[in-house]
Amino acid sequence: MTAKASIFDEDTRVLVARLWRDYMSRYLGRIGAAVACMAVVGGASGAIVLLVEQTLDEALIAGKESMIWFVAIGFLIVALLRGTANFAQTTLMHSVGLRIIERMQGQMFNALQRADIQYLHDEGTARQLSRFSNDVHFLRDAISKVFTSAGRDTLVVLVLVGQMFWLNWQMALVAFVFFPISVLPIIRIGRRLRRVSANTQTEFGQMTSVLDDSLKGARQVRAYRMQDYEQQRADRAFSEMYRLIFKAAVVRSLTYPIMDGLSGVALASILVWGGYQIIDGTMSVGQFMAFFMAVITAYQPMRSIANLNAALQEGLAAAQRIFAIIDHEPRIQDRADAKPLTPGEGGVRLEDVHFAYTSGESVLRGVTLDVPPGRTVALVGPSGAGKSTVLNLIPRFYDVSRGRVLVDGQDVREVTLDSLMAQIGLVSQETTLFNDTVRANIAYGRAGASEEQIVEAARGAAAHDFILHLPNGYDTVVGEQGVKLSGGQRQRIAIARAMLKNAPILLLDEATSSLDTESERQVQGALKRLMKGRTVVVIAHRLSTIADADRIYVMDGGRVVESGAHDELSAKGGLYARLQAMQFQAPGTPTPASSDAEDGTEKRAAAAGSG
Repeated sequence: MTAKASIFDEDTRVLVARLWRDYMSRYLGRIGAAVACMAVVGGASGAIVLLVEQTLDEALIAGKESMIWFVAIGFLIVALLRGTANFAQTTLMHSVGLRIIERMQGQMFNALQRADIQYLHDEGTARQLSRFSNDVHFLRDAISKVFTSAGRDTLVVLVLVGQMFWLNWQMALVAFVFFPISVLPIIRIGRRLRRVSANTQTEFGQMTSVLDDSLKGARQVRAYRMQDYEQQRADRAFSEMYRLIFKAAVVRSLTYPIMDGLSGVALASILVWGGYQIIDGTMSVGQFMAFFMAVITAYQPMRSIANLNAALQEGLAAAQRIFAIIDHEPRIQDRADAKPLTPGEGGVRLEDVHFAYTSGESVLRGVTLDVPPGRTVALVGPSGAGKSTVLNLIPRFYDVSRGRVLVDGQDVREVTLDSLMAQIGLVSQETTLFNDTVRANIAYGRAGASEEQIVEAARGAAAHDFILHLPNGYDTVVGEQGVKLSGGQRQRIAIARAMLKNAPILLLDEATSSLDTESERQVQGALKRLMKGRTVVVIAHRLSTIADADRIYVMDGGRVVESGAHDELSAKGGLYARLQAMQFQAPGTPTPASSDAEDGTEKRAAAAGSG
């Protein structure tokens, strides 16, 4: 849909019908009250002209000085009534519009929390975040202008234009010719008034932070099944946005009674001053004042109606993009007949697995590997071999194109996602910490964990001591993505999180590759404690770190080309031995096995789901 689309085309009718059915119909009481206020505004606008044209002339012609004051007071009352009704209907419709936006934001966030990793990668985080800012702004603006202005302004214009032609059709024609000239000073006033809303833009920061946390940490959120928790965080942010924006809207709407009241005072003064001159016989102003009042009153609604279609189409185009998110059906979800995973000893097996991303390029080509319960299996190989893809398939971040992924002998596609994720812990190279306290980050994924359990997990991860030295200990807020902590500290908190979850299957995705020597030594010690007694699948960075693995699978080009123990593969003289030789020959320099990121489509997908 484009901004030039017709108000009456099919897409517009469908979108408007959905907006009414799913959102606006929930607020019939407020909308009805707003419509009643619109009728008051239209009636009051016509009453002002009648008051000037009929009552003032009669008072002046009769020469009754007391009637002049009566008319002036009546004019003030009508003007204040009009301003109050304007204020009431505007705030009511702003309330409706903002409640609709708040609900849409919650629905969009809910849809994104349950969307596929692939979908989030393809759409991009920035694009998704724009739906929560720019698109809702356009839609909110459209709801405000269309449903506030359409009925009110149309009624006011019809009444006032009819009165202008009835009073003096020649002057009415001239007035329409000079309307563009009169627009300029009103536009300047409108620009000043619109500046009042500028401070509300700064409040988008907190909401964006919550969204950024959750979307960047998509793998962690899903691995620890924290969608509902993230939804609650987001709902609180959206409610705060509603409160602040609605407050700003109320302040802006106060300009109606203020401006109408001031204009009432000014025009009442003019009427009193002109009335005395008419009584003196120096001028006749009855019809002129009525006509002048009609012109002044009709200006603003006519300008609003002229801009109505552009605002409507921008809003509906935004609604179309918003609904595209709300209506998205994830490919990775529980089947209708899915059953909870029956917990076993934690064995993992891939059988003839083929996989390709949406680009169509095959990443895995018949991979078969076995991870016995309680054993450690390492995946090594050059960049682009398919290591991270294998790791992503086990917790079902993606579905295989062909073959099976089994956990305790059960196909991961045939069990519920919640029960599958409950059996899996994840620690990756790109550690995801949320802009919350150290305590909340460790307890992420295990609601209701006690203080003793959190501290015990931190001790196991060699994190307790440095946490105590933070400014507020376990209550220290770590900043976005844990920016206030070092890489080793962030990684140890992530390990503590996995320890607290205590899942029987552990996935390690280059957990020490980006650390310095000292940090790596500390993290390796914590990892050994974490790995004890669990089924572990680890992507190796430095081959020396996985020498004790029970089995090593060497991957190349999406296939397993070698497998065996460290000593066996070293003596075999194959790819593993060559990779090992390159690392020892050029320590510290990039080698085919020194990168966690997968080339091509795998690299992009790993970035989208890194946690």
